Parts: sequence; C-alpha cells; structure tokens
Amino acid sequence: MWARDVAVSAPGKVILHGEHAVVLGKVALAVALDLRTFLRLRPGAEGRLSVSLPGVGVRRSWDTPCLRALRGRIAGKGRGEEPLPRRQQLDALREFAGIAAGASAPDSLATLAFLYMCLAISAKYGDVPSVDILVWSELPTGAGLGSSAAYAVCLAAALLMVCGAISCPLQEGESTARWTEEELTLINSWAFQGERVIHGNPSGVDNAVGTWGGALRYQAGKITPLKRVPTLRILLTNTKVPRSTKVLVAGVKEKILKFPAIMNPVLDSIDAISQECQSVLEAMPANPSPEHYPVLEEFFDINQHHLNVLGVGHPSLDRLCQVTASHSLHSKLTGAGGGGCGITLLPPDTSPLAVEAAKQDLCACGFECWETKIGAPGVTLHSCSSLSAQVLHALAQS
Repeated sequence: MWARDVAVSAPGKVILHGEHAVVLGKVALAVALDLRTFLRLRPGAEGRLSVSLPGVGVRRSWDTPCLRALRGRIAGKGRGEEPLPRRQQLDALREFAGIAAGASAPDSLATLAFLYMCLAISAKYGDVPSVDILVWSELPTGAGLGSSAAYAVCLAAALLMVCGAISCPLQEGESTARWTEEELTLINSWAFQGERVIHGNPSGVDNAVGTWGGALRYQAGKITPLKRVPTLRILLTNTKVPRSTKVLVAGVKEKILKFPAIMNPVLDSIDAISQECQSVLEAMPANPSPEHYPVLEEFFDINQHHLNVLGVGHPSLDRLCQVTASHSLHSKLTGAGGGGCGITLLPPDTSPLAVEAAKQDLCACGFECWETKIGAPGVTLHSCSSLSAQVLHALAQS
C-alpha cells in the first residue's frame, strides 16, 4: 500500500564538447540541463495501476492481477544483475499492450518501457502497489536532450521506491530530498534498462546524467563524474530542423576515411577542447564571475568551427551562431548537429535586455528558445506542494 503524494524529477542533458569525436574514442563532456521531467506519484484505485504521459498521448490502466500474471513471462531470476530486456520479453509486452511489432513512436516506446521496468522491478523487489503515475516534461522529445532517459530515471526511482527497494528520503516539512549514493547507483542501473527498451544500445551517458546531475566525462564506455561543476546560465535553442544521427555519424566516418591526415588532427583538437574544458570547469567556483567565461566562449567558437569541418553543421545552426554573435554571445551546436539544438553561454554580466533581444531574434528565425542552466542536480524527490506553479498547473491540466 502506497499512501503518499510525492513527485520525482530528473534533468535532461546536453553535450558540452566532444560530439562525434566520442564515437571514435575521444573524450566528451555531458552536462545536466535544468529542463526537467516530473513524475507525480499518488495512491490509486485498489487493484489498478495507471500511467499517464499527456505529452505523448499515453493514458493506460491495468489490473494488478493481470500484470502479476504477465510478470512471470518477462522476469529475471535471482537477485543479481538487473535482467536485460530480451526480444521475446518485449514481444510479450507488445502483445499484452496492443503495440504493433516494430512500432517506434514515442507513445509505444514509453508504454513498453513502463511495462518492462514495472514488471522486472516488481519481480525482484515485490509487487508495485496500486498507484497513479503522471509524467510531464519541460523537455521536447526527439531533440537529443535526453528526454527518454529523464523519463526512465524518474520511473526507476518511483518504482524502486514504492516496491521498497530504496527509501523515501523526504521528511515531513521538507521540500526536496535525494537518495544515497548506493540508491542512486541502483536507480541508474534500472534507468539504463529502460533506455535499452527505448533505444536498443544506448551509451548510458544520458541516464547517468539524469541520475547524478552535474557533468560527466565519457570516453570509450567509461563514465566519470566531474569533481566539481559550476552552474552556468545558457540559452538552449531548438532549430526544429530534423536530422538523422545515424546518417550524420556515417558521414563523419566517411570523411575521416577519405581524408585521414586532415580529419584526425581535428578529432584530436576536439578531444583537447573537452579535456581543457574539464580542467577549467573543475577549477571554477560554484557561481563563476564574468572573468571565468572568455576561455569557455573561445572553446565554443573553436569547437563549432571543428564540427563544421566534420560536416555536421547546418545553415540553421550557422544562423543561430550569427544571431547570438550580434548580441556578443557565443554558441555551438550540441548533439548530432545537422539541425537540432544549439547552446549559447550567458555570462553573469549579460543584461536581461540583451538576453531578451537575442531570444526574440532567434524566435523570429522560427526557432524555439529556453533560458536555463547547465550543471543542474540529478534525480530529486519533491513534496508536491513545493513544485513551481508552472509544473503544478501542467500536472493539474494533465
């Protein structure tokens, strides 16, 4: 029996440096984005488990005895490693949920991930009680900002908590709380399984950022949290230009094979930027002053030129950089490139008028803009009364 009304949130992510080079063994820096996914958890009707994701059009409810009967078909044995999602397990879940084979729309994948995580976690730690789960996100889907990982992290934390595998650390009168390092490790491992359901073979970076927040260094499969990360203000801009990460990655590989003597030094330079940036960030105070920003701005400018040389730029991203440069701000693409999103540093002495003018000019290009922060905290437990008016309104409307 679950008797509390609480919320869980997890941040999205952006790649600060190292896009594309990371595929070839170089260092990438991923940072938590203070646009978050929120999951509200509250007691539900006895014998029912429901999940609502209005952002992708999911409203589903199941009888808990039916889920218990299905659980034996997908559960792993013992209490060792988290079971890997297998094809026959996911096929059984698709059949149960009425999801067509090969369906890859966000609503289908979100439902599949929910069912898999719910049943696999309950098989290992005990039944999921009758609860209502409602998920709302500030993150756009399909923009390379880690929206699926933020969802998986929120789900893992909520399901592990109601099953008793981790604590409910929020004390009476507190607005937020976080789990222990051991509990965060468990949340991350299950969120990774959810990401496997959605993406097949993810790197694990997105769910790690969603779990721990701050910034992470990723190289050749090894994920290392940065020792200390300042919170930096940014503009995040979505050009709304669709792109295929697979096609862009293949294009970079083709160019490297064609011109190795030219392209390999570019990759080495991107690697050096990531490592230099890590050193700068770890030496910066928690609330940096304006004099800390020029070197970060130079890194942005140099890396953006390198990414254009790799062939992953786009006229929309060039326009983004030109517009922000006209306001003395520095930008670069983040993620796969070829459209998608870009990030712009906002030093502390940037006037609100300059930020607003830049946002208006970017929106006039047909882009979507958010003023936010990087270096945000990871998965967090909230009292529902402490959530912002915007989040409470969105959850109420859902």
